[in-house]
Amino acid sequence: MKVLVIGKGGREHALAWKLAQSPRVSRVYCAPGNAGTGEDGVNVEIEANELDKLLRFARKENIDLTVVGPEEPLTLGIVDQFTRAGLRIFGPTKAAAELEGSKVFAKELMRHADIPTAEYRVFDHPDPARRYVESRDYPLVVKADGLAGGKGAIVCSTNEEALAAVELIMVREAFGAAGRRVVIEKRLEGQEVSVLALVSGRTIIPLPPAQDHKAAFDGDEGPNTGGMGAYCPASLVTLDLMREIESSILVPTVHAMKRSRRAFRGILYAGLMLTNQGPRVLEFNVRLGDPECQPMLMRLKTDMAELLFAAADGNLDQFEGGRLEWDPRPAVCVVLASKGYPGSYQKGRAIAGLAEAAKLPDVKVFHAGTRRVDDRVVTDGGRVLGVTALGADLAAAREKCYQAVRRIEFGGMFYRRDIGARGPMRPLPQS
Repeated sequence: MKVLVIGKGGREHALAWKLAQSPRVSRVYCAPGNAGTGEDGVNVEIEANELDKLLRFARKENIDLTVVGPEEPLTLGIVDQFTRAGLRIFGPTKAAAELEGSKVFAKELMRHADIPTAEYRVFDHPDPARRYVESRDYPLVVKADGLAGGKGAIVCSTNEEALAAVELIMVREAFGAAGRRVVIEKRLEGQEVSVLALVSGRTIIPLPPAQDHKAAFDGDEGPNTGGMGAYCPASLVTLDLMREIESSILVPTVHAMKRSRRAFRGILYAGLMLTNQGPRVLEFNVRLGDPECQPMLMRLKTDMAELLFAAADGNLDQFEGGRLEWDPRPAVCVVLASKGYPGSYQKGRAIAGLAEAAKLPDVKVFHAGTRRVDDRVVTDGGRVLGVTALGADLAAAREKCYQAVRRIEFGGMFYRRDIGARGPMRPLPQS
């Protein structure tokens, strides 16, 4: 079987690495890929949003399964295009991908389906948005309606911060057309978790919960990013809570999508806040999370190719009832980023220590913003690497992960030292 993975981040490297382990897979291509996917597969110089070129490549190479990593090609309709051409592809249609592509659509779907989420209002002009902010006496979150690379939600503590967010998104157009409409919602308090599920037809298979760390710096300080690290499983999600999330959020969402003639097939990702009143939906995504994907796939023992092949063909029910096999050990992923991220940053800095980190047992360094120049691997993005490790318990996984991190160097490298810390955040000592 030949597999094509679309994308170039840490999530796509983890997918290519896991799919290549299947005895059914003869070759994994990654378009466009990065320095890591080039080691675990074959890179193809086609960008993720070049749908026609991707389709031609898949036809020419007789690709048996295409797996879409990022959200943009999904919202552009790559699944519809491949399906019309008779090619097998895993992911939701363009209509179903609007669940992530539009915060307004997602909020209205939740309201109609009675899915728990924060109270909100939608605005398409800055003046009424400002008046609404000034009338609130509680903290707010201001969200761009469209895709903004995981940075379009601005969490505010004061009305002044919320007004500045409206200015940034709607007037200064920091996220372009994605900010023509905004959702302004009540800020929720609690712990954030990510709950993902494989969905195909009537079958919904929840995956082990993970906890992402969005803020750039230790102690959840600094601007929101695409994610600075994650661990899996998140033990604060008990079995009873997982059942509640499935019955009150996952199942109603899938049913609501079907009723709206947007039947969902792919990964349904619910970003949740665990409040005193129960779990509340912060956002939906329609693909694997990054970096949640990395520790999750480190733990998956079931053949990934067989799983996604069955899901793409509508045969996911054969994996129902606990048939997925997981390594019982937890995994931790720490993202190494370029100085300046999530703002501007330099590229092309040489990365040292990758071979030394790879020598550690139960450690995998997933590449994100990297590329190969001659015999060197250099930085090529804001989030550069996702160092991921398994351990007997969460503390052991963290220690092994940071041990590997300390072997890697590049100019301007920074990372959080509190990923996966239990209770009060106690950063590891500076190295």
